[in-house]
Amino acid sequence: MQSVARHAVGLAALLSALITLRAVAQMPPIGIIDFYGLRQVSERQAREALQISEGTSFPDSDIATGQMIDAAKRSLRALRGVNDVFTELVCCDAGPMMLYVGIVETGAAVMKFAPAPRGSARLPDDLVQAGRAYEKALSTAVRTGDVREDVTNGHALSSNAGLRAIEEQFIAFAARDEARLRDVLAHSADAAHRALAAQVLAYVADKKTVVAPLSNAMADPDGHVRNNAMRALAVIAGYAAANPQLAIEVAPVPFIDLLNSPVWTDRNKASFALVELSTGRDPRLLDALRTRALPSLVETARWKSRGHAAAAFFILGRVAGLPEDAITKAWDRDDRDPVLAAATATKRSGA
Repeated sequence: MQSVARHAVGLAALLSALITLRAVAQMPPIGIIDFYGLRQVSERQAREALQISEGTSFPDSDIATGQMIDAAKRSLRALRGVNDVFTELVCCDAGPMMLYVGIVETGAAVMKFAPAPRGSARLPDDLVQAGRAYEKALSTAVRTGDVREDVTNGHALSSNAGLRAIEEQFIAFAARDEARLRDVLAHSADAAHRALAAQVLAYVADKKTVVAPLSNAMADPDGHVRNNAMRALAVIAGYAAANPQLAIEVAPVPFIDLLNSPVWTDRNKASFALVELSTGRDPRLLDALRTRALPSLVETARWKSRGHAAAAFFILGRVAGLPEDAITKAWDRDDRDPVLAAATATKRSGA
């Protein structure tokens, strides 16, 4: 059943790679704009204030693109009832750009993360160089849609030859530098080093030993660190389900609150982890999802990008108590509303 959900979500969506503006030589036009966090402010108001629409092309200049996004955020913040705005440009899977806009309305709960570490720990130069090479190779792979992965060993090994060569280096680095990776992830003042440490820790041979440090990193104040930690834990959760004899336990509760985060990567990776962690349909987990994150799951399941919406859709199908094959058939038909309505009805009924 785990394989059914992962097939529907897609490994490319599990990657959901974020490409920095510098990494994209020429960005394609915006093909999708989706909002989340809207409860009182209407989507119509938000779209009008955004001043960017599907089909918009960004300037070639990184600076000009950043200024365009900043102007849109200022316009949204000027709306009555809007306290803050978070945006994420997501590229591209051989298609158009996607712009996600997170709205924090006045009075909404504010996410709280741990204070930033202040330590001097840093990663070795050769590992840092490998990380930079990985980002460059990833940019090319994502833009061409070549992002298939094998995660059967509890870490990602890409079909793309360039990425896979670096990931195999990560296995060696993880064996050589595990203690240093842990130290950097927990204590380094450099967020980029912490993010790379979380990424490479996923390649440690004994997955059980890295669950705790990666789980702690979910409270990191930097979104890229949280993203890499959750991505690693999502893969490990799937590996644990496929290999119960290893007794690897990834706690689902920390992911639930991040479903309500205004940061897109938090919602994206939390949903991918929870689609793995909810395969057993633990009633306590499903009840927690229902009571603490149902509106966020519903809006995520409505996103236009099927790859980004699938995990939330499958989670909601399980919350609704639907059989896995029924969820899959509804997803294949793109018939989302009945499943979302069934999940929402369970909250009204107190199920």
